[in-house]
Amino acid sequence: MTFTPPTAEQRFVLETVADLPALARLPAFQAATPDVVNAILEQSGRLAAEVLEPLNAVGDRQGARLEEGRVTLPSGFAEAFARYRDGGWTGLAADPEWGGQGLPFTLACAVQEQVAAANMAFSLCPMLTQGAIEALQAHASDRQKERYLRPLVEGRWTATMCLTEPQAGSDVGALRTEAQPGGDGTWRLKGTKIYITWGEHELAPNIVHLVLARTPGAPSGTRGLSLFLVPKFLPDAVGQPGRRNDLGATALEHKLGLHASPTCTMVFGDGDACVAELVGEEGAGMRAMFTMMNHARINVGLQGVGVGERAVQLALAHARQRIQGAPFGEPRRAAVPIVQHADVRRLLLTARALVEAARAIAFLNAAAVDRARAEPEAAARAEAKGLADLLTPVTKAFGTDVGVEAAGLAIQVLGGMGYIEEAGAARLWRDARIAPIYEGTNGIQAMDLVGRKIPAEGGRHWRALFERERRWLKTLPESWGLKGLQPWLEDALEALQTASVWVLGNAPDRLRDTAAAATPYLRLFGLTLGGTLLARQAAEAARRLEAGDGDPRFLKGRIALARFYAEQILPAAPALLGPVTRGAEALDRAAEELLAA
Repeated sequence: MTFTPPTAEQRFVLETVADLPALARLPAFQAATPDVVNAILEQSGRLAAEVLEPLNAVGDRQGARLEEGRVTLPSGFAEAFARYRDGGWTGLAADPEWGGQGLPFTLACAVQEQVAAANMAFSLCPMLTQGAIEALQAHASDRQKERYLRPLVEGRWTATMCLTEPQAGSDVGALRTEAQPGGDGTWRLKGTKIYITWGEHELAPNIVHLVLARTPGAPSGTRGLSLFLVPKFLPDAVGQPGRRNDLGATALEHKLGLHASPTCTMVFGDGDACVAELVGEEGAGMRAMFTMMNHARINVGLQGVGVGERAVQLALAHARQRIQGAPFGEPRRAAVPIVQHADVRRLLLTARALVEAARAIAFLNAAAVDRARAEPEAAARAEAKGLADLLTPVTKAFGTDVGVEAAGLAIQVLGGMGYIEEAGAARLWRDARIAPIYEGTNGIQAMDLVGRKIPAEGGRHWRALFERERRWLKTLPESWGLKGLQPWLEDALEALQTASVWVLGNAPDRLRDTAAAATPYLRLFGLTLGGTLLARQAAEAARRLEAGDGDPRFLKGRIALARFYAEQILPAAPALLGPVTRGAEALDRAAEELLAA
């Protein structure tokens, strides 16, 4: 089947949840008119469906290959990258000073979702480049910006993020890569990094690596890390790729999925001549890298949404065509498409509702990032930043969990064919499965949420968000049965409020209890906020139906989706209050009995 970009769904969420019209009234984003937004979503959708999606199966079968330090990519990827580059998609949200279009990050996220849905392996290359652009815009020197930003923004060069080392997975503080002063204002880097996505390829004439390393005398842990800019080719006097730097890929990982995305082991300074430039100040590497990582975490959450969307489309197409048996209780009827069977409907609707909820959270998160940059008043920027920080781990973890769930449900809908590679559902699951792991595992996201984001400023930002949602629920209209959703939504919000107060009360005295609560708490947060955001969309759909504004079938679908979610999925949210508030005792007791060596 072909991929249909969900532009109508995206546009509706952008309008009702992200409030893109209000963003477009800010001086920084006045170019984001409805005509421009619609044109971008339609054009990126065509690129995704017509150019990138047909390469997904090809990339999975052929994979990336490493021979004598050179990476060969699957057929068609070079042409697809050229189309992406020439369309200006890399710099959609970048500063116009460096060749970007200066459009909202929220809109760029919608484009990134489409690209990830069509070809997740391909999407990683521009995603990392966009994250590097964010980091350099925020932390690089004027000279570094002049030399590196424009070719990155224009998509002529690409970039990577180099953190992980063989002895240091999620423990970033254990990194050992070293940087020594070069005596000429530059540094000499030496070390090995693993799991470097798109670390080597020949789609672009240069690759800019952003590398965390230690300088002489730096303290242990993350406080001793600095960020370095390390180009594959050192720019010459006119900014073109010149002499080859002392770095290279020595191996490619053989992975469960994402076969077309080269995941490299990178060696820096094997000949003691790897030239690097310090970005920002010594010891401030984690702060600079988090600029890139937080950008990536939102987009990785949207990878989950995109693959989930693609899985739902695949499963629904199969369910409409596959004829199998009479419906339960009606044995005399002829065989029907399996979409008419109750359990298949439940599978499809569950996947669809979870994907839509995760999309709404991600777009709300992205809009908060935009407002944190562009609101004229400092207080408004601070409030928006607090919301963006709060939602980022939820977007990443909930979105990627949903992507895996939706892909798994699609396999179930396809039955035996879902387990067969040719059908495509297994590939989606294999690709999606990495997303809960990279850019900080979802367990780390949950710990970040309960350990940092919930206690921040005494809980001011989550209290404001919950109160906003609680007040809004009281305005749910009677029409289309939407008022009946209020009790389900209020029960979930009350459980989330109670759980949040409990988590806040633990710090810093009962950190083991907080750690034990982290994962169920994040799930409770995502399920609940997803429900209120779907209800917001349903209320707007009801208003438009009454006004005769829009496609009635689409609008009725928004209402049906919110009702299904509230009645069939959301009841699981209050049930998580128990696992959240029971603390570490049950985990520790069971571990002593079952996990001890």
